[in-house]
Amino acid sequence: MALELFLEGDPIADTKAPTDVPIGERWSERKFRGKLVNPANRRKMTIIVVGTGLAGGAAAATLAEAGYKIKSFWFQDSPRRAHSIAAQGGINAAKNYRNDGDSVHRLFYDTVKGGDFRSREDNVHRLAEISTQIIDQCVAQGVPFAREYGGLLDNRSFGGAQVSRTFYARGQTGQQLLIGAYQAFERQVAAGNIETHSRTEMLDLVVVDGKARGIVARDLVTGEVSTHIADVVVLGTGGYSNVYYLSTNAKGSNTSAIWRAHKRGAYFANPCYTQIHPTCIPVSGDYQSKLTLMSESLRNDGRVWVPKERGDTRPPQDIPEDERDYYLERKYPAFGNLVPRDIASRQAKNVCDEGRGVGPGGLGVYLDFAEAIERLGRKAVEAKYGNLFDMYARITGEDPYSAPMRIYPAVHYTMGGLWVDYDLQSTIPGLFVIGEANFSDHGANRLGASALMQGLSDGYFVLPNTITDYLSAAPFEKVPADHPAIVEAEEGVKAQVEKFLSINGTRTVASFHRELGRLVWDYCGMERTAEGLRKALDRIPEIRKEFWTNVKVAGDAHTFNQNLEHAARVADFIELAELMCIDALHREESCGGHFRAESQTPEGEALRNDEEFAYVAAWGWTPEGEPPVLHREALEYEYVHLAQRSYK
Repeated sequence: MALELFLEGDPIADTKAPTDVPIGERWSERKFRGKLVNPANRRKMTIIVVGTGLAGGAAAATLAEAGYKIKSFWFQDSPRRAHSIAAQGGINAAKNYRNDGDSVHRLFYDTVKGGDFRSREDNVHRLAEISTQIIDQCVAQGVPFAREYGGLLDNRSFGGAQVSRTFYARGQTGQQLLIGAYQAFERQVAAGNIETHSRTEMLDLVVVDGKARGIVARDLVTGEVSTHIADVVVLGTGGYSNVYYLSTNAKGSNTSAIWRAHKRGAYFANPCYTQIHPTCIPVSGDYQSKLTLMSESLRNDGRVWVPKERGDTRPPQDIPEDERDYYLERKYPAFGNLVPRDIASRQAKNVCDEGRGVGPGGLGVYLDFAEAIERLGRKAVEAKYGNLFDMYARITGEDPYSAPMRIYPAVHYTMGGLWVDYDLQSTIPGLFVIGEANFSDHGANRLGASALMQGLSDGYFVLPNTITDYLSAAPFEKVPADHPAIVEAEEGVKAQVEKFLSINGTRTVASFHRELGRLVWDYCGMERTAEGLRKALDRIPEIRKEFWTNVKVAGDAHTFNQNLEHAARVADFIELAELMCIDALHREESCGGHFRAESQTPEGEALRNDEEFAYVAAWGWTPEGEPPVLHREALEYEYVHLAQRSYK
């Protein structure tokens, strides 16, 4: 690809993982080699944690328990409103309770393979190791995991694995895990160790002498802009799926915290790696503002199919078995309906493109539980999935016990995020990034039930052990309120607010967001082409120009104004969308969720180009009008050898 869209920068490398010892010893060795902070000194240090989801909430609670002073920020009214609460199906752990061949090494292998060999081995192996500790931690907190008849914790299967390693609490696992983290968080609030700032949004990062030292935030109720200083800043603010407008994420989920940090010098890694979830309720009209996820756990007992013939509009009950195509079971007999998300999503798109889709517009496939209900009985299915079935019935008006669900892929998760090293530190010293906000563990595709695993791993176990190495040199020099870095950051935030309110154009913020989202979905969604990506890159600057000259932001800056909040987030999404398309265009291969139509096998599977693209793409920010800078981190595989990914 020609370099007119980006500049080549110096290579980047993770130097924190101790690669001089075997991979199974690296996490223990890193903890031993890292410097510590004694308890008396911890009380003198302040840590800002932005976000209260599983990663941010677990980190704030754990660091406060260790004795640090924590300042916690979130834009909802309660920490329990974080989007982690929406996760449904489960959390992976290599406990091997089923005695079916699972192990830490197998979870490590499945995750590297599931990410299509575009993740770091060191990070993934650490995640697999810690997975077993997470379950023990959560059980001790009282998380009500499902149990078998004898009282032992139950497991179920998820996509990309041939073993049952997913622990769950019906279809509300995220909610129960977040309540566990929340109670640990609130215990520290009551003890006076966490200072809370609700309904407050981070809008800039304060960098002093090259180090992250604080944030500029806006009170979403009063409009007050204020600066908060600390020794270190931790971002646990989630992913950026709402760049697509329609996604399974809560409408408030946004990219502003990590994007503003990116513009201060933190590299953004692999932005084109976005995950399309195969089991979502199909779009029902232009009025929709979000999509609803149906847990991947449903593919455990539900069978995916479409009619064999194009244009077959008969009710599903009237289509005989021999006229149905259980296409995942046919194409991938070893994994069947439990192939990874990227493959299941792409195959659903393919059969719909062939004219065999079901429902309005032919954009749907069936997820059928008739066989499971006959085999297990309705009560057993209700016990496993009842709340999910109820949610589907309320939204669609259809009874999934008597007719198959209709599902279609939708944007769900983002594997890209701020670049971090093995310690979870970004390219800005003192800025640590955890959970979905970083890029570190999933490569080009996340396996189901691994998001909750990463969030809790980073928050409870990794960050508290790695942040000490940086903090061993703290407390750092005090930063006065009139420091030029603070003044400049505050003035920049206030100027943007004033700019939004002064434009007084004719288009709503939502109209820009909707147009941008459709553009990115069409050209940087389930399937990408060079032609389509260049179309998007031609249009995005036009959207940006019109946004900054014709957006209408009603209200004022000194009251509760969700229109103003939305405007700031959409401004960031526009810039991010451009980088996503540049990243997708430069990566002339298919891998995981990044599927380039020009790079596929004769069978239509993703075709990687390991010789040229086995690296992390870490992008550096440049001022508007200048192309971004690409820094490559080479990926090396010692323990899981590169191979064409196959689930057949």
